[in-house]
Amino acid sequence: MEYGLIGGALGHSYSKLIHEQLCGYPYELCPLPAEADARAFLRARAFKAVNVTIPYKRLALECCDEADPRAAAIGAVNTLVNRGGRLFGYNTDYDGFSYLARAHGVDFGGRTVLVLGTGGTSRTVTAAAKAGGAKEVLYASRAGGPGTLDYSRAAARQEVQVVVNTSPAGMYPEVESCLLDPAAFPQLEAVLDVVYNPFKTELVQRAGELGVTAAGGLEMLVAQAVYAARLFTGQEIPEKCIDPVFRSIWADRANIVLVGMPSSGKTTIGRMLAKALDKRFVDLDAEIERASGQSVPSIFETQGEAGFRRWEQRVTGRFAKESGQVLSCGGGVVKTAANVRALRRNGVVLFIDRPVEKLRVGGSRPLSTDREALERMAAQRGPLYRAAADITVDNSGEPFARAAAAAKEAICAYFGIERP
Repeated sequence: MEYGLIGGALGHSYSKLIHEQLCGYPYELCPLPAEADARAFLRARAFKAVNVTIPYKRLALECCDEADPRAAAIGAVNTLVNRGGRLFGYNTDYDGFSYLARAHGVDFGGRTVLVLGTGGTSRTVTAAAKAGGAKEVLYASRAGGPGTLDYSRAAARQEVQVVVNTSPAGMYPEVESCLLDPAAFPQLEAVLDVVYNPFKTELVQRAGELGVTAAGGLEMLVAQAVYAARLFTGQEIPEKCIDPVFRSIWADRANIVLVGMPSSGKTTIGRMLAKALDKRFVDLDAEIERASGQSVPSIFETQGEAGFRRWEQRVTGRFAKESGQVLSCGGGVVKTAANVRALRRNGVVLFIDRPVEKLRVGGSRPLSTDREALERMAAQRGPLYRAAADITVDNSGEPFARAAAAAKEAICAYFGIERP
């Protein structure tokens, strides 16, 4: 292996995509489940340079012949460069986290910072926060301990102004995990989460709902990759590369979630978008039928709407945690708040807005059996669609291809990328 990433589990890493887009060199993912495997890999030194992730950043420091002073002070190495058989260790997570904070205007100066988790990344964040002038850095973990709060005691520290999650909480596949509620901190200004899969952890979503500056870890991942690639290649890769690569990866891996009334065009437009954007198309109603072994009308008949909503929430949660999809949702998906939260973790929600007079009545749609029922439904659901949506696309005309083209333009503008 020339270049790559080592860690305990790497099934959903974006590092290969990022490095190959940045520099074009082949980049391999090398999962090493046991510490003995990692030690053997590092002893063999059969690589030019590697990144290191959980849980081997301390081990990487131990195996270095020479460590950068900042990495040594932090006590964690995430970048190893093999120069003539000697391993040189660096911590580009520090630079990546500092970039993330700058990109979102997070100021540590004079602030009380609460760091969730006590692993290698927490020390990296601490170093960056202190360099930024933090007044105090507090630590929290599940068990607490000397110098560390448990999460219930941490939630009582109302002076906290910045929260940074460095733990795996909220990471795929346990995406609903959240160690504490940001609403506990009345002076809270910002929440940063180093987790990048999903794009918006539960912690980030809750902070955003409070109007607090909040960001996940994908920008940090791309930034640290740029700084690591400089060390890998000896080339001066400019910081201006970070934002376009971040946006490209985000756009490539994000779900596009289509919501709207029954017969508004979600399935037709969704298939067009999936083809145009090279994403997998998923019809969630069809997946509900597959999972339940019943048609949607049959579920309504035998289990009622409540039974259908339970199936809908279960299936929505399963597909929402994956990435790179166009998801066509049933018309009532927004009636369940948990569905909207799940869909927004990895997705951009697009509301297909079609005038009620152009919607079809009946068919396989149990709740829109007549025009009057359809109009009542549109009045009830319209505000929910608009509240959930990141993008709204008008589909009042024909053919639906026009709305699909408008949706594609709007999606590219949302991500800040050029139209494919």
